[in-house]
Amino acid sequence: MTSIFDIAGQGMTAQSVRLNTVASNLANAQSAASSVNQVYRARHPLFAAAHKEAMDAVSGWSEAPESGEEGMGVQVLGVVESQAPLERRYEPGHPLADQDGYVLYPNVNVVEEMADMISASRSFQINVEVLQSAKTMAQRLLALGQ
Repeated sequence: MTSIFDIAGQGMTAQSVRLNTVASNLANAQSAASSVNQVYRARHPLFAAAHKEAMDAVSGWSEAPESGEEGMGVQVLGVVESQAPLERRYEPGHPLADQDGYVLYPNVNVVEEMADMISASRSFQINVEVLQSAKTMAQRLLALGQ
């Protein structure tokens, strides 16, 4: 039963990281820069399946291995910058325009970020519901023993 709480908790942590990177991307979507090195680049988290052995090492919980339990949760490997091309806009009157009149903007696609935000929010909500269901089941199990 404790593995349910571990898995849902890891899912909530992963979705929190995802929501934070989306918020950062949206906050910087219209930040202009004059050089390639100064432009904000979209960031995206990397997720991987957490295997049972790794979860046991973290939680200290150990039980007999069951067949078919290779992926037992999620872990955040890190956050990487997008390699998509930056957006160049011709704005000769802009204070950050280069000698040709172009201003560089981040490679953030606002529509994709909003869809990602909705998906992450819904995934977080589902993990909360899993925790609540597991809690209710544990309480009912304890009530059976009375």
